[in-house]
Amino acid sequence: MFLEQILKEKGAQIYSVAESATLKECAELLETRRVGAMVVLNEGGGLIGVVSERDLVRNIARIGAAALNCTVGEVMTRKVETARPRDTIESAMERMTDRRIRHLPVLEGGRMVGLVSIGDLVKWRIAEATAELNAIRSYIQP
Repeated sequence: MFLEQILKEKGAQIYSVAESATLKECAELLETRRVGAMVVLNEGGGLIGVVSERDLVRNIARIGAAALNCTVGEVMTRKVETARPRDTIESAMERMTDRRIRHLPVLEGGRMVGLVSIGDLVKWRIAEATAELNAIRSYIQP
């Protein structure tokens, strides 16, 4: 199973936030869009970072309520781990686990084509395992 299959089913909706947005504005967007992370793109649409709920919480823990006035650019992750559409779910899960990240932008030819979360990958692996189990059961049972 490849990431491109997840994106076809899930949709390739990409939510982004400006690097200059405040963390308060970012938090409001995360809540409104009901997502745990958003990408930060440059003017040409290239990926320059990812900002997540974890980034917000960690910054608030460090400096308190004043953190909400910081910009996304100050707290976002700039060294972003990415994937390709033809990467397997297993390889993506392994990289996410190793790097301790929950969101993985998917790029093709340097252009973002989607974003997958660890939840998306786990959901697909469970569905895949369930389908295999059901196939085995139907083969064994008359």
